Amino acid sequence: MKIKELHIYAHQLPVKNGPYRMANALVHALDTTLVKIVTETGTVGWGETCPVGPTYAPAHALGARAALAEMGQGLIGAALHPVMLRRRMDGLLNGHRYAKAAVDIAAHDALGKAYGVRVADLLGGVAAERMPSYYASGVGEPDEIARIAAEKMAEGYPRMQVKIGGRPVEVDIAVLRKVWEVIKGSGMRLAADGNRGLPTRDALRLSRECPDIPFIMEQPCNTIEELAAIRGQLHHGVYLDENGDDLATVVRVAGQGLVDGFGMKVTRIGGLQQMAAFRDICEARSMPHTCDDAWGGDIIHAACTHIGATVSPRLNEGVWLAAPYVEGHYDRTNGIDIVGGHIKLPEGPGLGVIPEDGIFGNPVLSFG
Repeated sequence: MKIKELHIYAHQLPVKNGPYRMANALVHALDTTLVKIVTETGTVGWGETCPVGPTYAPAHALGARAALAEMGQGLIGAALHPVMLRRRMDGLLNGHRYAKAAVDIAAHDALGKAYGVRVADLLGGVAAERMPSYYASGVGEPDEIARIAAEKMAEGYPRMQVKIGGRPVEVDIAVLRKVWEVIKGSGMRLAADGNRGLPTRDALRLSRECPDIPFIMEQPCNTIEELAAIRGQLHHGVYLDENGDDLATVVRVAGQGLVDGFGMKVTRIGGLQQMAAFRDICEARSMPHTCDDAWGGDIIHAACTHIGATVSPRLNEGVWLAAPYVEGHYDRTNGIDIVGGHIKLPEGPGLGVIPEDGIFGNPVLSFG
């Protein structure tokens, strides 16, 4: 099967009760980019990429569409073999994995539909039909975040991620202590996510003053070098998130023992093909990890759920979706939701999600 047409769409996703606050960003709305592949046999595949504004990572919505414009015509006639397709994209444009990921996801969706199987089957097989998710709070005050933690624990979420950073570390310490008072003994796991927002001084203090709270420190500092400098002084496990740009970085930090696991984004690493390789590296080293994305709608949600379904359950830290934070579905019948803190794998072929006709308006770019 080969690509006959490639269409690019821009779509706005409102954030519920916004803005959503992280250490380095306020998210009011999301500019997401959709890719529609049409094969020579008429099969349609959908992909999506949605950076969280221009400051969360070296990626932004206009950059995604510019990268897709650069590659677009060169992808016409390309075969939908995921490894070969990745190599072709790399031959057309250096870097910009987050844009290439949308094409990769669309290719997997089309392949699954053509073969009559779910994307999870293409990625190695289903280890679980129902995946654990986790709830990520914004940066907030102790009582408010503790209230949210109690609410999400009651809903059935197995993991709570508390956003920290961008303010005095004393407040972050108070938040973690208040949350732990609520969830202690429940079995709910806890992560403190700095989103690169803590200087090493504050990361050390956070860990030293909370030795009794078994949380994971997710990407507390801005760079791998900062993490390496304090790694031996921390009392908590460390997960790499934003600095996990590619497989080479994953292999390096795992081999050097700098981290204990990962928060990984499907589009950041380049799509489902690269995500499957990442999954296998983590399994070889028994390293837990998430299967997330920055934000986005039903297409990204489905992609994260399908790769999450293939992860060994003992290493699956959860599939994070933006579904609780954004308005509406692309597919009102099969849109992806979190129920009881877990996500059900879609049943249809491909991603199992088909956007409603015309929901994205006219394409901003077309090739073929």
